[in-house]
Amino acid sequence: MNPYSGQTFWGFIATFFKRFFEAFSDGLAPDEVQVFALVLIALSSALLGTFLVLRKMTMLANSLSHTILLGIVGAFLLVGSSQGMFSLSLPKLLVGALIAALCTTFATEFLHKKLRLQEDASIGLIFTAFFALGVVLVTTLSRSGHLGLEAIMGNVDALHPSDLKLTFYLFLFNAAVVFLFYRRFEILTFDGTLARNLGISVLFFNYLMMFQTALTAIGAFRAVGAFLFLAFLVAPVLTARFFTKKLKPLLFLSCGVGTLAAFLSVALSRHILTAYAIPLSSSGIASVILGLFFLIAVAHRRRVLR
Repeated sequence: MNPYSGQTFWGFIATFFKRFFEAFSDGLAPDEVQVFALVLIALSSALLGTFLVLRKMTMLANSLSHTILLGIVGAFLLVGSSQGMFSLSLPKLLVGALIAALCTTFATEFLHKKLRLQEDASIGLIFTAFFALGVVLVTTLSRSGHLGLEAIMGNVDALHPSDLKLTFYLFLFNAAVVFLFYRRFEILTFDGTLARNLGISVLFFNYLMMFQTALTAIGAFRAVGAFLFLAFLVAPVLTARFFTKKLKPLLFLSCGVGTLAAFLSVALSRHILTAYAIPLSSSGIASVILGLFFLIAVAHRRRVLR
C-alpha cells in the first residue's frame, strides 16, 4: 500500500520525512521514486546549466534538448518496438540521442564556420529543421499510441526504483566532470583568451559540454521528457543569479532551487490528486514552480534596487 495515498500537501511532507529518518525500511514508494528521480535530474541539470548559462550556450543546449527527439524517434523506428517508447532499452535511446546531438552540433558548426552564417542563425536553422522532422515522425507514430505526450512530458509516474540507478549515475558523472575540470571551466567561462593562452582546448570542452547536455537529456527523458528538461537546465540558474555573483555559491544555490522545486512538485501533485481527484504531471508542476521561483527572484531584485 502506498503510504501517501489520501495525503494532502503537509501530510505528504510529514510522511516523507518520517520515512526518510526510518531509512525507507519497507522500500521506496512510487511518490518517493518520483522525488528522488526529479531531485537527481535537477542536480545534474543545475551543475551543467550553470556553465551553459554563463557561457551563453543555452540556445545550443535548447537546440540539443529538442533535436534529440529525432534521435529517439529514429531509434524507435529502427527497433520497431510494439510496446511503446519506454520499452526501448537505455543503450538504444542513448545511441540515437547522441547521434542526433552530434549531427546538430556538427551541422551548426559547419553553417557558422564554413558558410559564414551567424551562430544564432545557424542554430535556429538546424534546430527548426531537425525538431520539425522529429515532430512529424512523433505525430505519425502517435496515431498508433506508441508516442505522444510521453516524449514531451515524460512519465515520472511510471518509474521504478531500478530506474533511479540511471539518474544517480548521471548525477555522479556530471558532478565528477565539474569537480575534475572546475578550474578549466571557470577560466573558459570568464576569460576565453586566457584559456587559450594557457593551452586549454576550447573546442574540447565545448564538445564535452554538448556531450553532457545530450547525456543528461537522455537521463531526464523518461521522467520529464525532451522539452521540460530545458526548464531544469536553465531556470534554477537564472533564479540563483539574482542572489549571488560568485561561481561556487551559484552552483550550490542552483542545485538548491532545483531540488526544492522537484520536492514541492511531487507534494503538490499528490495534494491535487487527493483534494480534487485531478492527476497532474509532477514534472510539469516542477516547471511551473521553477517559473514562479524566477518571478519571485525578479520581484526581490527589483525591491532591493529601489
